Amino acid sequence: MALKLYNTLSRKKEVFRPLKGKKVRLYTCGPTVYWYAHIGNLRTYVFDDLLRRVLEYNGFGVKHVMNITDVGHLTSDEDTGEDKIELGAKREKKTAWQVAQFYTNAFKKDIKRLNIKSPTLWTRATDYIKEQIDLIKVLEKKGFTYKIADGVYFDTSKLKNYGVLAGSQKRKLKPGARVEVVAGKKNPEDFALWKLSPLLVTRQMEWLSPWGKGFPGWHTECVAMAVKHLGLPFDIHTGGIDHISIHHTNEIAQSEAAFGKHLARFWLHGDFLTLQEGKMAKSESNIITLKNLVEKDFNPLALRYLFLTSHYRSKLSFSWRTLKGTQNALAKLYQRIGEIKSLKTSPKTSQVLNVKKVKEKFLQFISDDLDMPKALALLWEVLKDKKLSPKEKKELLFDFDRVFGLKLAKVKKLTVPQEIKKLLDLREKYRAEKNWKLADQLRQKVQKMGYGIRDTQEGPKIKKL
Repeated sequence: MALKLYNTLSRKKEVFRPLKGKKVRLYTCGPTVYWYAHIGNLRTYVFDDLLRRVLEYNGFGVKHVMNITDVGHLTSDEDTGEDKIELGAKREKKTAWQVAQFYTNAFKKDIKRLNIKSPTLWTRATDYIKEQIDLIKVLEKKGFTYKIADGVYFDTSKLKNYGVLAGSQKRKLKPGARVEVVAGKKNPEDFALWKLSPLLVTRQMEWLSPWGKGFPGWHTECVAMAVKHLGLPFDIHTGGIDHISIHHTNEIAQSEAAFGKHLARFWLHGDFLTLQEGKMAKSESNIITLKNLVEKDFNPLALRYLFLTSHYRSKLSFSWRTLKGTQNALAKLYQRIGEIKSLKTSPKTSQVLNVKKVKEKFLQFISDDLDMPKALALLWEVLKDKKLSPKEKKELLFDFDRVFGLKLAKVKKLTVPQEIKKLLDLREKYRAEKNWKLADQLRQKVQKMGYGIRDTQEGPKIKKL
């Protein structure tokens, strides 16, 4: 079954095949580590993880590189303002290096809690200063740069297809229009390759270069690191939709100008997680972190489950009520898994054909541009399917979880104390005699002992309250 992915570059679903053999080279834009990742950021990283898991489910090997931006990301996309890391250092009265390391550790803790697989390789921007300088030298030699008092800039007018990724989203800026424009820039879309340290100012993060002491621009790091570790072009580049018109557009520009090649074959972008007040933004102080959820007694995997309920290219609205609903759904799922694990294998003939057909349907859904809502609905259909034995259900659910990442295999089977079992048997006797009053009294007694009873056509099911 062909795997189809929506390619932002072509604006359509395309059949995905690795450029070389069965190995996929994947680059995902990582965090700028000056503050905690908010749950909107984390939606993008869960999307990246689901993509990787779907690729692996389809039998591909994946070399996954994720960057850590620890220098060069300014507070404005127009190459003005302060470096976010240095700003964080002032805020916390620490060194820029300490701030970057602290929030890198915090980010890695968050993705572990969300059961996101670690990349094959982490790359930090500050470890690749030489590679970034070398890239700028190539661009300079080919005539795509110019230097002004502020730094070295990429001349976008020299590249015929600049902005091809953004298409209709391409920025149409006029000098001085609602943004602070760097003096000396030739074109509003031109971007910094190397920023010079201001005179009489010593930054914590600055390096010597052929153009003077300074630091690399944000858009240069990903090109330098991706080309070094994945080659050119590589298979897939991902990020949030906010990266399309500027960051990824500028990455493509550098790659094509320097090497005459596309940076990546496929470009995939995840949509926003929104609040009732609008999009989450650290600059507007309206963020919710995973730590906030944990403090409110939410399972981090309830957030992952929430992300599964919506397609990655659709906006998803967050509310505490919605998260409570997904936490309940996840608890119910774990409860049913526990029940299945506690049941003995049915002696009936195995429905091998049914299992195969269900797996084919699951593969069909996830291979259709990662359609997780349909795949998740299929999971619940499996749980309700009376034709499948407990063993077959476990096989299917654990197989699906290779993609979902909800840790279903780690759910403990439900063990019911002997005393509770005796009360259940007695209650069933009263129910058979239609002595509803005594049966109800036993239900209440069982509940006080910490167990709930759910009556089904197959008999009573018990769960831990």
